Amino acid sequence: MTVSLLVPSSLVREAEDKREATRKIGYVARAATVFRADRLTVFPDGEGERRWGGGFVETVLRYAATPPYLRKEAWGRRDELEYAGILPPLLASSQTGSGSDGPGSTRQGIVTEVGPDGRVRVNCGMQHPISLGVPPGMEVTEGERVTVRISSREPVRAKLVDEPLPGFSVDRADLSEALGREDAGVRIATSRFGENLTTSRLGSLAGRVRADGTTVAFGAPERGLPAMLDGITVDDADGDEGGSSRITVESDAPNRFDLWLNTVPNQGSEVVRTEEAMFASLASLTLPE
Repeated sequence: MTVSLLVPSSLVREAEDKREATRKIGYVARAATVFRADRLTVFPDGEGERRWGGGFVETVLRYAATPPYLRKEAWGRRDELEYAGILPPLLASSQTGSGSDGPGSTRQGIVTEVGPDGRVRVNCGMQHPISLGVPPGMEVTEGERVTVRISSREPVRAKLVDEPLPGFSVDRADLSEALGREDAGVRIATSRFGENLTTSRLGSLAGRVRADGTTVAFGAPERGLPAMLDGITVDDADGDEGGSSRITVESDAPNRFDLWLNTVPNQGSEVVRTEEAMFASLASLTLPE
């Protein structure tokens, strides 16, 4: 099961300064970590951007997703990261699994040196870079991030594994590309104009999400998803009797979702911030049986 989250490049459009924008992005990264998202994609919303756009959002998200022990080597000093020190710690749980040498935890590493003998030196947060053999069929280059499985720290026992990096990945893509991925699963658009998410509706939906995975898209402050997409209209009628959707999707709309959901029915605030909507939505959609 793959959990993908989509946020717009206009995510921090209401931020008064770079410090506030950085803090908001940190809460988005926290939501992705808390609910074990696999991928966080920034999609373009040029009309909604203000001072800080997609490049800034992506950079801060990538930095937040980088383990603290690798940040200095991976990023150095960059203008976008001026206030990176205020990012909330993600404290991601160690990913455990089994390998040929028994159970262990995986962590990110950076290849610092490639030797001629099929071995590389990797900085993975130990006291010194460690020398590891490269598995057959796997190619690595200096500066590349890799996954290391550590079965013992004293003495150090570790190996390089050809597996996805722990935590969530960050990328930028058009919405149509993100929705068209093979592992997109159930494609959900969140909006206060969507169908109310109820306890009866959640039962069958959560089952689909667990089986097929999901891609969940979120809007920006004062600019929801309907305003960003072509071929979408909103019924201006007051109320939403029976929790029915007020969204109408034209047959030739380029970006189509399986569901438009209001995951915060009867909201008490005029605006639910993106990071708040992420916590509310994912807390429901990822519930176990």
